[in-house]
Amino acid sequence: MKKLDDEVEKIMVERFGKDTILAMATDEDGIPSVRSVNAYYEDGAFYIITYALSNKMKQIENNPIVAVAGEWFSAHGKAVNMGWFKKKENQAVAEKLRRAFRAWIDNGHNNFEDENTIILCVKLTDGVLFSQGTRYELII
Repeated sequence: MKKLDDEVEKIMVERFGKDTILAMATDEDGIPSVRSVNAYYEDGAFYIITYALSNKMKQIENNPIVAVAGEWFSAHGKAVNMGWFKKKENQAVAEKLRRAFRAWIDNGHNNFEDENTIILCVKLTDGVLFSQGTRYELII
């Protein structure tokens, strides 16, 4: 994956490298669905804990191209189901999500023993970021 330029990456990490609420849009038969998700940003991608059997994931299975929007930011990306949160291959990302979402992660909303509790990765492809009156084009 091509990396963002250093200045843009620094802004992205400062703004989104923590528990962040994003709007995420999926598509089903040409009809968009938008919902708020808790996300964590790192290295050109957002990571989200979600449920594999949700409508969002059913829509992503049919069309993995999504849109995300946050504070003075909007982008497109490809959504990838990384699988069960506790899967060995997800251990490093899961620990980062535990730290980022520590305020609420263990409040009973998530069942980490359920293999349908997954990590969704949105790998950014393009977008626009505004910071300090400057517009940055994200092309990844």
